[in-house]
Amino acid sequence: MDLIKIKGNTYYINAPTNIGVYIFKNKNCLLVDTGINNSQARKIDEVLIQNNLHPKYIINTHSHVDHCGGNSYFKENYPGSLIFTSAKEKIFMENPELYPCILSNSIPIKGLKRITKKFDVDFILDYGVNKINDEKFEVLALKGHSQEHIGFITPEKVCFLGDALFSDEIIDKYSLPYLYDIEESINTLNIINDIDCDYFILAHSNEMILKDQIKDLVQHNLNNINYFIEQILDLLDGPMTKEDILQNLAILNDLSMGFTQYHLNYSSVSALVNNLYNQGKIDCSIEDGKMYFYNKTT
Repeated sequence: MDLIKIKGNTYYINAPTNIGVYIFKNKNCLLVDTGINNSQARKIDEVLIQNNLHPKYIINTHSHVDHCGGNSYFKENYPGSLIFTSAKEKIFMENPELYPCILSNSIPIKGLKRITKKFDVDFILDYGVNKINDEKFEVLALKGHSQEHIGFITPEKVCFLGDALFSDEIIDKYSLPYLYDIEESINTLNIINDIDCDYFILAHSNEMILKDQIKDLVQHNLNNINYFIEQILDLLDGPMTKEDILQNLAILNDLSMGFTQYHLNYSSVSALVNNLYNQGKIDCSIEDGKMYFYNKTT
């Protein structure tokens, strides 16, 4: 891991989850996300120590554990450090059973509890300009991947996007994106298209994205969502359950799935199917204890 300068006082640490770093004049710094666990946070801290930096503020783009899993490490090792996020992400961070409950549609099935931990949040960020340590930062609503995912813009016009936008390599590797709300995800991608920033940092990417590259990447994300929407509409020429749809998508797109990934993929299929149903493009019926969806145009 290295501390990579982007512009002015804005840096990032290249890691499995890229970490934003904004350096204040007194060598205190602000972190955007903290990685998945204490082990990764310790490696991030080693980079900070090498550069004589003291983490004082933490911004979590959302509540998924690979973005806030290092919070407890920094809280324990830097007393007085403060954690910020959006109102709904705070609820999920402070009530860790909620996310696996959503994936399980009930009390969490054994095996999903490990995908999240409890983290306390000190302050809720407002949309628009927020002043932190006498510097002004902009917070954007970028919902869709999670309930209230946010983007964070530094004074140097560097935008940290978290998982609101996926890199080409992530789309190529995982194909079926994890999305909570398809309509909000599409709205967010259109918002990203219009953000006036010079640099964009994605959570999972090997390189920063320049202003003249962002539109192509946004289009790649939109195309990928539409690809799965069209596949599902084609599959629903005949009635299928959500599990039937996931099975067919897995075969058609060579999706590999373990226990956790199955639940994540099933949740994504639910988001896609629910969006199509809410838009009136598909309908459903219940037969022999199963809910079947079908294309209304056929």
